[in-house]
Amino acid sequence: FWFLGVALFLSSADTPRAETSPVAPNAEKIVRDASWNELHASGPPHPFRFRLSKQDAKGSNVKLIVETKDGGVARLIERDGKPLSPEEDQAELARLNNLMAHPEIQEHRHKKEQEDSAHGDELVRMLPDAFLYTYEGMVQGPSGPCYRLSFKPNPAFTPPDRDGEVFHGMMGELWIDQAQLRLAKIDAHLFSDVNFGWGVLGRLYKGGSILVENSDVGLHHWETDLMKLRLQGKILMVKNADFSTTESSTDFHPVPAETTYQDAIRMLEK
Repeated sequence: FWFLGVALFLSSADTPRAETSPVAPNAEKIVRDASWNELHASGPPHPFRFRLSKQDAKGSNVKLIVETKDGGVARLIERDGKPLSPEEDQAELARLNNLMAHPEIQEHRHKKEQEDSAHGDELVRMLPDAFLYTYEGMVQGPSGPCYRLSFKPNPAFTPPDRDGEVFHGMMGELWIDQAQLRLAKIDAHLFSDVNFGWGVLGRLYKGGSILVENSDVGLHHWETDLMKLRLQGKILMVKNADFSTTESSTDFHPVPAETTYQDAIRMLEK
């Protein structure tokens, strides 16, 4: 999803210092600094392997994911709460072997990942200007104390593209990690119908909600632990659609930075 487009490592030298004044912190500056940190890195990102659980209208599944410089690689291990049958597992291994033999498939997927990440980056770049923020106090976040900010649409904001139109109908809370100034949580709801782009014209109905929680999983590398979408709408302004899904990620472990997608397949086959 578009809030998941950035997971960039920043050294302490590149991270703006957190506010220490007893006066209420400048909420807009906090968001602007956090947005900058999400979009800039002092070095290459650290690839990780982890376990991804997903639940949507089609059912549930669990995958093992390995991130690489060539894009992520996944192996399905559970469906609807049960391990794969021997036949299903063999089919999954055959799929991975086919992927190994056809790098153009991975190249296509990696390109799609990069496009999705670019969309997410653009939305994160809009955050400081898209909303009006109010400092609500401090709260304990997943990786330490966080600034708790409420937000509502900025009437003066004009989105540069259709993707940004969704911000006109959103309000909620944003948590920003105090030490690293990274986006730790966004809890938003739609108070009105909004149009969206993402390459397909459509509409999201009011009443929907978006919850995204991020944390430092090691090496100052931030990943999404939880994403919960409760969204209804239309695609092409005609077909009703349910965008609701819940994803949770656990068991993060770093892998070597030079890991290729072929290396990832070998890891997943063990």
